[in-house]
Amino acid sequence: MMAQKYIRNKEEVQSLLLEFSSKMATARDRESLRVIVKKYLKEIFHIHEYIITIPNEDNVTYSWFLHDLSTDEPADGGFKVITGKAIPVEGALTGVVLGSKDPVVFNMKDIIEHRRYYFPSRTFWEAAGAEFILGMKLSVAHEVAGILWVQPGQISDELLHGVCAQIAIALSNIGANEKIRRQLAIIEGSRTQLEQENQYLQEQIRDGYYEGQIIGSNSGLQNVLQLVSHVAPSDSTVLLLGETGTGKELIAMAIHNASPRRKNQMVKLNCAALPSQLLESELFGHEKGSFTGATERRIGKFELANNGTLFLDEIGEMLPELQVKLLRALQEKEIEQIGGKSVIRTDVRIIAASNRDLKKEVEAGRFRGDLFYRLNVFPITLSPLRERKEDIPLLASFFMHKYAIKTGKKIRSISTAVIHDLIRYDWPGNVRELEHVIERNVLMTSGDTIAEIALPQNAKNKDSADLQKLGSLEENERAYILSVLKKTNGRIRGADGAAEIMKIPPTTLHSKMKKLGIKKTGYQE
Repeated sequence: MMAQKYIRNKEEVQSLLLEFSSKMATARDRESLRVIVKKYLKEIFHIHEYIITIPNEDNVTYSWFLHDLSTDEPADGGFKVITGKAIPVEGALTGVVLGSKDPVVFNMKDIIEHRRYYFPSRTFWEAAGAEFILGMKLSVAHEVAGILWVQPGQISDELLHGVCAQIAIALSNIGANEKIRRQLAIIEGSRTQLEQENQYLQEQIRDGYYEGQIIGSNSGLQNVLQLVSHVAPSDSTVLLLGETGTGKELIAMAIHNASPRRKNQMVKLNCAALPSQLLESELFGHEKGSFTGATERRIGKFELANNGTLFLDEIGEMLPELQVKLLRALQEKEIEQIGGKSVIRTDVRIIAASNRDLKKEVEAGRFRGDLFYRLNVFPITLSPLRERKEDIPLLASFFMHKYAIKTGKKIRSISTAVIHDLIRYDWPGNVRELEHVIERNVLMTSGDTIAEIALPQNAKNKDSADLQKLGSLEENERAYILSVLKKTNGRIRGADGAAEIMKIPPTTLHSKMKKLGIKKTGYQE
């Protein structure tokens, strides 16, 4: 195939796909996607003509999203008309591709002669001199993000599937971002203000991704972004739930930056980082001399966050006596400093976060039920990395490039074996742990490929430990025979005897027992 001139082996395929996925992760809109797709499809993968179509909101038509033609476009004016035309799914090539699990190849001559399908892109493919065209669905988590149209045979099937997967992720992310933009436009009612706010929100979210919190196309992430767009414009209290390292602080910042309070600061407080008395002082402030060490008046986080947002991380670690005071501050919207004599009115939006199951904490009496229900107005749960393992190759690729640049190393790829190791590991520390593992292995790599990965010892020994637990064949056979003999009270022959249950002759069972050293005392009660 043509691909063999340019792609030499699977390692090079993997390297190109990782490089391609890293670039695609930076695509935020149609134009940035166009630049990346043109460079890689044409210059590296040598696909000279392509069309990308995407579904419209009506779900019954498709429209052109991107295209590239190696020759000059026809000057009759009709070509530009079809690029902006809605293509019906029914009766068109689009419907055939959507109805197939595999890529579909069409014969141009057959399509034109028999006119069985609506074929608005005929002018494009005739200008490209195509005899056949291939349509392939661009899917993310069983959702179709679009269709890629190319001439078949330009690259290998493996590489084509990899390219389509990355384009699908980019289209899905761009679609999600555009949806957020439209929703914020309705909320704000001002295009200029929306553009500034949406840019700020997207920058915070995407910068957060690239700082090692969240990246990828997993449906759970898209659901989180959808919830962010719903709750951000309100003053509702938000409760972020999820394991350590899943990006709760990033989502809190995204909510704040998309809210009307964005001009004021978001104040952060980790409730697990301080003992109870100091935590109370951090929250509400204290007067000079109110306790030992209080050498001056201190403004608490509630006052600092006035007219802004207060992010209370690890709220589940707060002791019950302080939970009462927090509940009063939320209900009455007023606080009292330690040692203070006056009440301070506050206007603060609360975003709380916990890696604990707060419902179970309430049932166990460690967390107040009334405070839980006050916080649980709008819960958002972030998925752990082990539940979105399809994002691990993209995450690993990004962190590899990030730390290669920081360290000045010319590392370009991660081997397939390493990717498999990363996917097999459960990542109890989630994305944060993955970032640190990649950073460490970038430092340890001397060549241009991360060919080995230093994972925690329990991850390396997991498979072998599981196999050791299974035991040998003889051990399992001996245990099985003993269990049957105990059930038959040692009876070997006859109806319901051990030999009949195991469906082997009694003489064979005797031989096995002798070989395995099974004696009468071993199975009698």
